Amino acid sequence: MIKTYKILFVFILLFVFSTFIISIQGQNKAKVPDQLMGNRFLTFNTIIRVNQIEVSRDRNEGMDERGAHTPERVIAFREAISSEYPEARITWAFSWLALHDQTDNYKKIRELVVGYHHKYGDDITFIPGAYFANAYNSREQVNKDLHDGLAKVSEIVGNGFRPKSVLAGFLAAENQQYLAEKEGIHVCQGNIWSQFSIDNQDGDGAVSYPFYPSKEHFCKPAQGKDDFIDCVNLDGWSMDFLAARRDGFAGGFNSRMGVGPIETIYAYGKLIGLTEMLHTTALHYDRGFELNGFAWVTNCWELSLPIDVSGLKDWLNEIKRNWSDVKFITQGEFGLLWREHYKDNSFNYRFEQKGSGIGGSDINLQIRWFMNKDFRLALVKDWQKNRRNAEYVIDFTNYNLKAEEPKDMTRKWSLLGEINQKQSRPQDRPKPISQISTEGISLIKKHYPYLYSD
Repeated sequence: MIKTYKILFVFILLFVFSTFIISIQGQNKAKVPDQLMGNRFLTFNTIIRVNQIEVSRDRNEGMDERGAHTPERVIAFREAISSEYPEARITWAFSWLALHDQTDNYKKIRELVVGYHHKYGDDITFIPGAYFANAYNSREQVNKDLHDGLAKVSEIVGNGFRPKSVLAGFLAAENQQYLAEKEGIHVCQGNIWSQFSIDNQDGDGAVSYPFYPSKEHFCKPAQGKDDFIDCVNLDGWSMDFLAARRDGFAGGFNSRMGVGPIETIYAYGKLIGLTEMLHTTALHYDRGFELNGFAWVTNCWELSLPIDVSGLKDWLNEIKRNWSDVKFITQGEFGLLWREHYKDNSFNYRFEQKGSGIGGSDINLQIRWFMNKDFRLALVKDWQKNRRNAEYVIDFTNYNLKAEEPKDMTRKWSLLGEINQKQSRPQDRPKPISQISTEGISLIKKHYPYLYSD
């Protein structure tokens, strides 16, 4: 009898101990919110590659980055995030070479990241062509790369794993359709909002928050069932809207400035850089949240960047201090939440921002963006002059019009409308809202009649 009690006692101890261990291991895996609206979201991606720009499986542009990709850097990077957000889940994207490299460092890196998937719930995925797949490869080849790359990710993680999203920089409509219909993946970071005359591909003309792309062009929201692609198209980095209106480096400023570390911390140092990152963050989490009912900030911090991860920790710490309700989940989880809420492109996004005074974010200017299925519209005014009705249109892109992607491999993938924010064409000079086309005025009045009420 005593022996039976001892066995029972040991069994109870083992059960309690195992339950405790499971709870400890799972405590970092925070529950995914059950709805989009009423929440502030943060998504964070990182890229692991071998060469700077792996434009195809066997062609590279840029420097070899093997020395920047070490297990030690991966550990420090992930610990920087979990130290501020223990419940955070991020997305790791591997390039083709990083998935297949057989050196000890890359083997260990892959093991570490798979471990983070099991420990934190991180997502692991593939990036085709290092942001610019369609600028260097046919659509057919990109589909093959997506298929083989995703299969390799599944093999590395095991247990039937499939990524919740793909990270691509830019990705053509046909390839996003392939992801949805053949690979069963319905979220893609497939546009880099406002990118123009920067890096190796242009892609201005899209909506900055999630949308379902048209079969005609990845920057165009689908207009109906006939051109609908069931793949939530996500931006890659949250931008400072005033900096983003510039053409490349016009005026000596970087038009990609926002939450990314290259254009902020690396360019201006930690103090000023973080100030700009938080300024961009706030435009979404404060006024943007009021206007849209939810808010989203996204960032991509490449593992190879020569920037101290303490800057990352400081940014995350400030987010947690100022907006304690932020949900830090993977981009795939966020995109699927959006997909659950929006069955079509019935969104109506609005944003308002004053300049930070840093870089190309002019302190005297205010910008308002209006984005819906039919068009995007940007209005800018000098608020310091306080002149009534002094707003000027700097962008009006009519999505009702026929669009077409390039047939050949090229860097020029932008969807430029009647007037475009980059002012790269003579027709792009800012103008009063009363001076745009009759068709444009009719569309704007349909959605925002108050803009013509005075």
